[in-house]
Amino acid sequence: MTTKTFSTKTNHQKHPNHHYHHRRPLFSLHRLQLSIIVLLLASFAFLFVLFEIQYLKTPLITSSLSSQTSLLAAWDFIHQLKNLSSFADANEKLRRAVTFLPIKDLRYEKTAEDGHTWFMSSIYDKQEEGEVQYQQFPSEASNGRLLCIKGHDTHGGLWNSYALAWPETLPYNATLMKGLTFISYNHFGHNNIWHGLSAMVPFVAWNIKNGCSISPTRWVLFFRGELRNNLALWVTKLMEAAFSAPLNVEMFDSVGGGHGGGGSGGGDDQPFCFEEAMVMRHNEKFMSRQRREEVYDLIRCKARGYCKVSLTAAEGGGGGGIGMTLLMRTGARSFKNETAVVGIFEKECKKVEGCQLTVAHADNLTFCEQVKLMSMTDILVSPHGAQLTNLFLMDKNSSVMEFFPKGWLELAGVGQFIYRWMASWSGMIHRGYWRDPDGVSCPYPDTDRRCMAIFKNGQIGYNKNFFSEWARTVLEDVKKRKLVEGKEKSKGGSENASGCTCSSAGGWTLRNT
Repeated sequence: MTTKTFSTKTNHQKHPNHHYHHRRPLFSLHRLQLSIIVLLLASFAFLFVLFEIQYLKTPLITSSLSSQTSLLAAWDFIHQLKNLSSFADANEKLRRAVTFLPIKDLRYEKTAEDGHTWFMSSIYDKQEEGEVQYQQFPSEASNGRLLCIKGHDTHGGLWNSYALAWPETLPYNATLMKGLTFISYNHFGHNNIWHGLSAMVPFVAWNIKNGCSISPTRWVLFFRGELRNNLALWVTKLMEAAFSAPLNVEMFDSVGGGHGGGGSGGGDDQPFCFEEAMVMRHNEKFMSRQRREEVYDLIRCKARGYCKVSLTAAEGGGGGGIGMTLLMRTGARSFKNETAVVGIFEKECKKVEGCQLTVAHADNLTFCEQVKLMSMTDILVSPHGAQLTNLFLMDKNSSVMEFFPKGWLELAGVGQFIYRWMASWSGMIHRGYWRDPDGVSCPYPDTDRRCMAIFKNGQIGYNKNFFSEWARTVLEDVKKRKLVEGKEKSKGGSENASGCTCSSAGGWTLRNT
């Protein structure tokens, strides 16, 4: 206890002619001292009486000890009140100390696609060898703090911001979003099915690693720091199948978006904090081949279940034969003479017993129609384009034949190889490319990068002899493979996908039910 000492020393020596004026303050000071002492004594007397009531109810032999305990309890109570006041002050300071940073850091604009990305740049990712890179909140890395986002601008990423806050000291006017939130950053957008799937695959991989039993309450999509809700419908359906739950994309235009928020409002300055959040911002680039294959196995299996694809339909050719599908495009990178190309492959297919040719345009098919078609396809023939993303929905070890217009090899960069990579990651066999040597002219030398803008959407011609020989070779290889698989199946060594179950190792296995 701190004792305050009041000085009664006067300035009489300094002002001998003003005795009257300094005696009144002295008298007032003594009265103030006396009042304080009386108030303290009265307070202690009151507390003493309260605790002595308990003392009167106890045996006489313990009266002395009880009195001491009562006084100690009284002092402890007073200190607790003081500590509560200090705690409230600390919480107030922590609330006001939450600092929001721009969600897009322009310092890393030139390396936004790799390395230290510009999205939420102050926080580093967690990564284990062969697994996806991710950020988790709350976690040890975040010191138990939650992720908060403020702003929902769809045109300027610099207007959106983020911060970390402890659950007990969220920023003022914040809405706590209950449940698990998946937050995806994609530098190329989510509306293209290839880029959209690449952004979603890491969440499926993380789910597999954590026992395949976690479904998010909501998804938040960012494109270069801008909020988005235009996830491709095809990708939306895949994720709904993979997680066995509707895919709810949050736009923060109303509190909670119907997904567990509370309060009112939803303005640009209102923070939204997430009870649990997983942030992915590097797509699938750091995943091992084994993990990728597990992810594609799962999505294929779940998609077939979602679309109620039967075992018979899932067998190539609809009954153990060979299914060859020409998945065509309209416009950019389409065949100049589609009829001639179909005729070439149709002729070769007819030479092989059990071969069934299907010609389709992906933009004319529903999601489940595409899933069913791919489940019946052993050989996929298609120009380079987003429709080839369907390839992983075929049975494993199926074949892919890909076609390009003029100029892509020289100018398109590594992006032209994405479907070869995808085939490898999902357990398919990429049978190579055919690149049209002829096409539209460019006013610059063909190696000038400015020509790519012209070549990018060019149409594709055909070479009858090359196409015929290529188709014949692939058909023969697939026929041999199917014969071997048929013998293994008759011995009980092969299973098909009628059900999906999570293995004890954290991966997905396919089994008959």
